[in-house]
Amino acid sequence: MKAIGYFRETGSGAKDDSLAAQNKAFLKFCEEHGYDVVVTFVEVADGNGKSGGGNGSSRGGFRQLVDYLRKPDRGFVLVVANSFEGIGVDHQQAVRRYFQLEGLGAQVAFMAGPADPLAELVESRTGDDEEKLGDRVRAAMRRKAVRGEVLGRPPYGYRVGSRRRLELVPDEAVVVRYIFRMYLQEGMGIRLIARRLNEEGFRTRRGGNWSMVSIRDILRNRVYLGTYSRFGVRVPGSHPALVTPDDFRAVQDRLSARRNNYAPRKPSPFLLAGLVRCGHCGNKMIGVSRRQSWRRRSGSKGQASYRYYQCESRTNQSVCDYHTQRADELEEHVRTQLAELGDDALLPEAGDQAGVREELEAKADRLRSRLRQLDRRLDDELGAAAKGRISREQLRKLNVATATNQLRLEEELEEIQRRLQDQRNASERTQNRKRTLATLLDGWETLSLIEKQPLLRDLVDRVEVRDDGIQVIRRP
Repeated sequence: MKAIGYFRETGSGAKDDSLAAQNKAFLKFCEEHGYDVVVTFVEVADGNGKSGGGNGSSRGGFRQLVDYLRKPDRGFVLVVANSFEGIGVDHQQAVRRYFQLEGLGAQVAFMAGPADPLAELVESRTGDDEEKLGDRVRAAMRRKAVRGEVLGRPPYGYRVGSRRRLELVPDEAVVVRYIFRMYLQEGMGIRLIARRLNEEGFRTRRGGNWSMVSIRDILRNRVYLGTYSRFGVRVPGSHPALVTPDDFRAVQDRLSARRNNYAPRKPSPFLLAGLVRCGHCGNKMIGVSRRQSWRRRSGSKGQASYRYYQCESRTNQSVCDYHTQRADELEEHVRTQLAELGDDALLPEAGDQAGVREELEAKADRLRSRLRQLDRRLDDELGAAAKGRISREQLRKLNVATATNQLRLEEELEEIQRRLQDQRNASERTQNRKRTLATLLDGWETLSLIEKQPLLRDLVDRVEVRDDGIQVIRRP
């Protein structure tokens, strides 16, 4: 098996913690176990003893390791570190990184410490005072749920009334009954229901358009049976119902039948995902893949695949018109406009610099908040395993999913911080843009989609598509 070394300089001054000592121990470890040494990655501590490459701070050794593990031809690999705690600047980051590495398909081994770090993590949570407090809080919330008291935001159609029970909001209740009637009695699909509601002027609680997701959520919500469910507690008859049990069961049967008729699809990525906007309504345009089959007169079968960008308002809300653009044509158009960037005036610039900087800082704050939430989720899942509520295998699966999501957010934060740094130096930003543009255009045919997307996002704020033309708006 191939082995990759990952070493962190802790700044502690201990002889065994030096990079040279870790590398020597790694080579000995591989020799004893018969592993082939492939490459090593090093995280160097700053003056405060902290390593680079944390939550988006720099492309340190861990980020380079992640890039390596994403290579399609890297084969089966084992990541070897000095110790579990040694893979992060603190315990929380070590937990996060351990599951991120597993999510990238690598096995992880430590030269010092427990052979099974997952078991050690679970056992360390047993008897935790904070977890006991969490249990008491959850127990109190369950008691409220048993009494039918509302916890959290009430669903559409209801509000929190006396004794904290759900009571009807008449205008919203009419819409809920209308949705069930259209789906069950008129045989309308979810998209058509959203379209009718939007065309007739009905709005969601927040004043927005109805979408397929919001309609589906209402059709599947058992609260409309008069049953309140939270924390595993179900209280029938706790509030007025909006649909009969027979009608609700018929709706669920139809939803399940439609879902089972769909063959599983493997999503295929689109180069301009997240960048394309409908110039008519301002909403995103999403990538859509379609396959078409036909039979020729000769009896042979023909098949073709089509990829295009389509207005999301049309797809999910049935508002706006049927605006589409073939993916290959749109991507080539963007390439052509970028090739004309020799004169920056050829493309309009999005917003003023101060406004863009403020927007980036706000987005960075939101990402940090989301990362803290995911850290708490990791901690909660470890506590659930310690209490025996979930199995080790479930814990691994859940934590790999959570940590993988964290890794994506960390990389987004890293990109934002880098762009903020670029904002502070206009001349450097201009030079970076020129280098990015040259790299993108020179490698348009050879770079992978994953390599091209961040380059595009460095240059392009959005691509506005109208029936009469396409406009690429560059970043300031």
